[in-house]
Amino acid sequence: MRLFRRRPPPTLLQDKLDLIDFAFSRFNLHSFADLGGVWRVEGGYTFYTLEKYDGSVGAIVDTFLTDALHNRARKFAQLRVIRGNFGDKMIAREVGDVDAIFLFDVLLHQVAPDWPRILEMYARQTKCFIIYNQQWIGSERTVRLLELGEEEYFRNVPHERTEKPYDNLFQKLELKHPDRDMLWRDDYSIWQWGITDTDLRAKIESLDFRLQFVKNCGRFGNLANFENHAFVFSK
Repeated sequence: MRLFRRRPPPTLLQDKLDLIDFAFSRFNLHSFADLGGVWRVEGGYTFYTLEKYDGSVGAIVDTFLTDALHNRARKFAQLRVIRGNFGDKMIAREVGDVDAIFLFDVLLHQVAPDWPRILEMYARQTKCFIIYNQQWIGSERTVRLLELGEEEYFRNVPHERTEKPYDNLFQKLELKHPDRDMLWRDDYSIWQWGITDTDLRAKIESLDFRLQFVKNCGRFGNLANFENHAFVFSK
């Protein structure tokens, strides 16, 4: 008889779990939306929150929903699974008002709408942003990575020119994406931004949020110009 092993659960980063614990304990949060929370972690941070904080209710939003996510989600009546681009206004309305928004590893991908607009959209319907993002330390101001040119772009992203969807990227920037109603240059599956802490804080603070927690979680891989930074902002 052939034995099949269950896939091990995805590894969750302790720094992200610490962010959730800090915010939920400090600000008495009860509801949340995990935006883009499926890729590579199968909704792990959503399920961690629901299991640890009794009475919490959540929503998880992503364009690609896996069988593993759906199978686990069936055990949580208090979880809404929403398929779609969280940058879409209709999806934001479906998310509705929640105490906290999780933005883990997603802000640097947002172009149409771009990351400041994403923050504006969700600032209207939350009182807490919980953010973990690869932050730019290569210059004093935020940069659109594609504007660096092909050589510098690939020096500053953790991907090779030959791997999908980065293959022939600079030759197809003005072409329409085959699966989405956008140009390749605006596709959220590729690295788009180098966002500085200064610009991120300025934007969120302009929306009447205050920084409550920040941590430098170290360099991202072998990229000299990116570090993982963690933030909690609240109203």
